Amino acid sequence: MKLLLILAMLLSLPVQADTLEIGSKRFTESYILGEVLKRQVEGITAVEHKPGLGSTGIVFAALKAGSIDLYPEYTGTIAREILKLEGHSEIDELNRALGSQGLGVAVRLGFNNGYALAMREERAQALGIRSLSDLAKRAGLRLGLSQEFIGRADGWPGLKAAYGLPYATPSGLDHGLAYEAIAAGKIDVMDIYSTDAKIERYKLRVLEDDRDFFPRYDAVLLYRLEVPKRFPEAWRALEKLEGRIDERRMIRMNAAAELESRSFAQAAALLEAEGGPQRSARRDFFAALFGPDFWRLTSEHLLLVFASLAASIAVGVPLGVAAAKWSRAEQLILGVVGMIQTIPSLALFAFLIALVGTIGTWPALIALFLYALLPIVRNTCAGLIGIGRGMRQAAMALGLIPRDRLWRIEIPLALPSILAGIKTSAVINVGTATIAAFIGAGGYGERIASGLALNDNITLLAGAIPAAALALLVQGAFELGERRFGWMARAQGRN
Repeated sequence: MKLLLILAMLLSLPVQADTLEIGSKRFTESYILGEVLKRQVEGITAVEHKPGLGSTGIVFAALKAGSIDLYPEYTGTIAREILKLEGHSEIDELNRALGSQGLGVAVRLGFNNGYALAMREERAQALGIRSLSDLAKRAGLRLGLSQEFIGRADGWPGLKAAYGLPYATPSGLDHGLAYEAIAAGKIDVMDIYSTDAKIERYKLRVLEDDRDFFPRYDAVLLYRLEVPKRFPEAWRALEKLEGRIDERRMIRMNAAAELESRSFAQAAALLEAEGGPQRSARRDFFAALFGPDFWRLTSEHLLLVFASLAASIAVGVPLGVAAAKWSRAEQLILGVVGMIQTIPSLALFAFLIALVGTIGTWPALIALFLYALLPIVRNTCAGLIGIGRGMRQAAMALGLIPRDRLWRIEIPLALPSILAGIKTSAVINVGTATIAAFIGAGGYGERIASGLALNDNITLLAGAIPAAALALLVQGAFELGERRFGWMARAQGRN
């Protein structure tokens, strides 16, 4: 356990100043653009791409904290979502507003990827819906909107107010899954990006924004102002991307990833490739499962689970003892650790990024440590309280001082309950650690996030199955431990 903690601390150290850190969000186009930027500077400077860092709030917090140096963003998102500006803002205005935060906007990549709503062509035609104003006249349609679109100022709240749309806010639906849902007729309307490769494949009608609610979403680089000075040659190389990616090329790269089962890196390579992309050969599930990243992801996942678990045991068991020994402290301790358990994981990750000032392993370990406390504290407390009065009186009759009674009698008797709590925490951590991939902490969640972005079941299962198998192995190992220590406790009780 000590070795795991040391490794965690090493991994949490800031990256070297000569490494250009590129981030991206958790959707196909952002993954690909991150790879395009990485390819552009490879061989010029050391570079690392941290993919799939979640929503705008998380990746922007990582940029401000200095955990990444730049990432691909859109002018409309910067204006409306980040800076809360109204109207259509030019780059000069964005730079004036961002300058005080040490950030800037540069390098127009050459395409506009705007938000829009879309319906199946036959459904829209049957209802006579061509524009968002037409949609406002039709109540009762089923909406399938992405979580980020629902929460953005330039998304659902503003759009609903601008058009007077007669719909309640729906539950969030992952963007990749929404395409399958609309094709199956389970939803009628979804939000899309104008460069989505699946628009034509699923025969969708893009509804006209006849009141010009949505601003332009020109793809740009959002960067720390120190980057051109730290990486002058790499920055000059990035500037050569100005205007090189038009909408046709971006749709082509998106299609390579979403429709042809190419990796994000392979899709990014098509920017320089001649001719159209060719369909990849059908992938084998086991080849995807045991791909070249398998052992890296496994080691990262194990580190996240067991380093955080070790810290939770070190803190949770003493807290459980305190709760059992001092009745006045019991409700306070159990209440606090219980409250922590109710905090949504992504919200906690976002808070810890701002608190710690970095993304990746360190905030993920802190979050997993906090989530693992409740079962350990509760079971330790319950195990100690459940020891019979006769056993306590027998220990006192032996003349043992309170500390010796605790460690020689009470803890061994409560050990099965304590181990059951540790087992529960370990299994919870295996599952929760997959979400840590959204803040660049790695693990099997990387594959799950990529699979969701692409709606690719093979990639998704290649991450979900190892995580499930690890959870079963951990549970089995702890059950063996519970049986062994339970037998030892009973033997000690008979003596």
